[in-house]
Amino acid sequence: MLDGKDMEGDLPPIINKRVENDGIVERDAYEALCRGEINPIRPEEERKLYCYLKMDNPFLKFAPIKVEILRHEPLAVLFKEVLSDKEIDIIKAVATPRLRRATVQNAVTGELETASYRISKSAWLKEEDHTVVARVNKRIEDMTNLIQSTSEDLQVANYGLGGHYDPHFDFAQADVIIKGGVKKKSDKLKIEMTQPERGGATVFNNLGTAVFPSKYDALFWYNLMRSGEGDLRTRHAACPVLLGVKWVANKWIHERGQEFTRPCGLDENVQEHFVGDLSPNYRPLNRT
Repeated sequence: MLDGKDMEGDLPPIINKRVENDGIVERDAYEALCRGEINPIRPEEERKLYCYLKMDNPFLKFAPIKVEILRHEPLAVLFKEVLSDKEIDIIKAVATPRLRRATVQNAVTGELETASYRISKSAWLKEEDHTVVARVNKRIEDMTNLIQSTSEDLQVANYGLGGHYDPHFDFAQADVIIKGGVKKKSDKLKIEMTQPERGGATVFNNLGTAVFPSKYDALFWYNLMRSGEGDLRTRHAACPVLLGVKWVANKWIHERGQEFTRPCGLDENVQEHFVGDLSPNYRPLNRT
């Protein structure tokens, strides 16, 4: 009978060399962040982070939303426990038969196509598909203070083993003209519906930060400055799932329709220091 060593001797060497030029210059930094090798938060910045109850509309007076500020520049927050298990089960059940391989937009042709740097399946849910979808959209409006009538449908994404999305921007590099106005993705909310045992973090390369999945919670950030310009600091990625499965519900909210909910400030550097902040002249202390 052959023992383990004899069997190993019959196996050819494993050759799995990385392609030297795979088109992603930030690959090493991206993979380090996925491993949890993040930039430590400076003490003076950590002191500015806090949690609070969001109660800035009449409904939220009775059902406040728990918010954790993760980062100020640019702002990123975690809305805590925003979905129930029953709602998650319904969303997954409605989405499952519609799941298809996720696509990206070709920068040259504008056509949608599959790509090796985005491995997942996704489905798009409209409010009329189920009352839970409409309820979640209203909840997102309460969370973000942003109008949902011009946002995209709720995207449900499934990342299996090895599923990932390499570093990318969510905002369009140029305005896309659609019927009724200009389409530019403004803000993103990502609700974690499951929690993989290993991997699956959302990482921001230019900031050296990572947010690991926590079930029921929603990660939110602004992709655009209040001036309407894309915030280059928001380049981000979905790390590979190493063990388990990852289900998320994504919501992209367009700039159009937010003229009064997120107006421009007095200069191009104005930005929020909490969700819903409409201060006309707020600027971070360390900006000149």
